Amino acid sequence: MTQMHRVRRGAAAGLGVATALALTACGGNLGGGESADAESFPDGPITILVGFDPGGSTDLIGRAVADGLSDELGVPVSVENRPGANGAVAAQQFLSAEPDGQTLMVINGSLAYITPMAVSEDEVVDINDFEVITGLSLDDYVLVTSPSTGFTSLEDVANADRTVTYGTAGVGTGSQLSSELLFNQLDVEATAVPFDGGSPTLTAVLGGQVDVGSIQLGEAIEQIESGELVPLVTFAEERPEYLPDTPTAIEAGYDVPVQQSRALVAPEGTPEEIVDQLQEATQAVFETEQYQQFNENNLLTPNEIDGEELQQRWTENLESYRSLVDEYGIDLGGAQ
Repeated sequence: MTQMHRVRRGAAAGLGVATALALTACGGNLGGGESADAESFPDGPITILVGFDPGGSTDLIGRAVADGLSDELGVPVSVENRPGANGAVAAQQFLSAEPDGQTLMVINGSLAYITPMAVSEDEVVDINDFEVITGLSLDDYVLVTSPSTGFTSLEDVANADRTVTYGTAGVGTGSQLSSELLFNQLDVEATAVPFDGGSPTLTAVLGGQVDVGSIQLGEAIEQIESGELVPLVTFAEERPEYLPDTPTAIEAGYDVPVQQSRALVAPEGTPEEIVDQLQEATQAVFETEQYQQFNENNLLTPNEIDGEELQQRWTENLESYRSLVDEYGIDLGGAQ
């Protein structure tokens, strides 16, 4: 049956991505000028780029990995935040980093398998342009609302006798994709309100600026547990153990399987010996009680797979999500 699509969004929603990427076109070299030497690696402090502001999930993951790697490699490992365009600003700058293992990056899966559907072809970030050290973790999205809306289920949202506003974490994000897929299938009058990240989206839902918002579970769980937010559905394929009483969108009859994932990457061309050293070090970090407790505290599901498997999964995700976007006639931001 053909679905009616009545979701509206601002015409300028995708401009932030293009503008931010244009500003990085002349980004400088991030690493040193010497050729990589596997025998002397690590040669001084290591920097991990994070394409988001401090305090968000990706930043916290980057810092947990940095702390562990510092212990394992015996050198300072620091996080450098370069926020913008769902991580694309940092990724574009990272492409010019020296392939010596001294500059790494935590990259979000959504940048590789969702953002490409929201930007022009020359702005696409391809995971195959990096040396993937390891996968890190999975993070589930949950659709939340304030108790003041009176919504307690998706049925309430579908039966609202008014236009529903929904906040997203920005163009090309899993937050946007999950919301667009859901509201197109719900077939209700709805207006997207994009923010720059999960934190402002959360604030907007709490403050009643929007009716609902798709937010990463780790960022919303505190307010859910305190009763400040009501979880309506999650976008995981199965109910997360942290929200056993909240149905998935799939259970509710909607084809919306969207998860966030992250990986640690090195610049393309990094010697295999250095990549191997970094893989061994991160595997050792994963086995520590401190890192495992970090994942548990932040409701993260370990996804510590090797680079080849991660690249395959992210490529398959892009194909799957593109098929869903085409099926429901969704425009994530005006990709040309």
